Amino acid sequence: MFAREGARVVIGDVLEAEGRQVESEINEAGGQCVFVPLDVTQELEWLSAVQAVVSRFGKLDILVNNAAIPSTRHPDGKPFSIEELTGEQWDRVMEVNAKGVFLGTKYAIPELRKAGGGSIVNTSSLAALVGTSINSYAAAKGAVRAFTRSTAIQHAREGIRANSIYPGGIDTPMGAYRTANPEFQRHAEAVIPMGRTGHPDEVAYVVLFLASDESSYMTGSEVVIDGGATAC
Repeated sequence: MFAREGARVVIGDVLEAEGRQVESEINEAGGQCVFVPLDVTQELEWLSAVQAVVSRFGKLDILVNNAAIPSTRHPDGKPFSIEELTGEQWDRVMEVNAKGVFLGTKYAIPELRKAGGGSIVNTSSLAALVGTSINSYAAAKGAVRAFTRSTAIQHAREGIRANSIYPGGIDTPMGAYRTANPEFQRHAEAVIPMGRTGHPDEVAYVVLFLASDESSYMTGSEVVIDGGATAC
């Protein structure tokens, strides 16, 4: 979606085959995209990723922190309880979902400053806003919520904006535990006023808006995309 709107895109992930496929699809469609291998928990890889952006395109205007992993679940889709969760499982979710956002922001800010400002969009979750049993994921996404606010206040006078989004149930591979269990899926959709899970594009349009100049007076804002779930 960003490429269709004319953005020059650099994508990073540990899933190299999938990343290079997206890179090819965008370039073949006439866009500009570069894939870089990126483990968001590693500082040196973030440095390399940011340097790749500047080397290829001359500057950095936008950072979207979207990498995440889910809480550990049982085969039936039920999340581990606090007592079942190990310290290592907790640390891994926090490392990817919260530390990854911190590192991305840390290394993007100097280049955003050089560009005269820019936009950071962080993906939090509905789990950061309501009580949920997905404890490590909720804690990590709550950290993203608080960290985004801190980023927004610290850098507002530099023209660097930071906003966060709060998707509910979205039809992505991370939600495969729902689609693999029809009963679980029916229950999940029953508590959503719209009666369905969301589509990735419905999230992407919001990210695109927050990244653009059309949202120039928004920073520290929180945008919920959940089919009405939190309105109940």
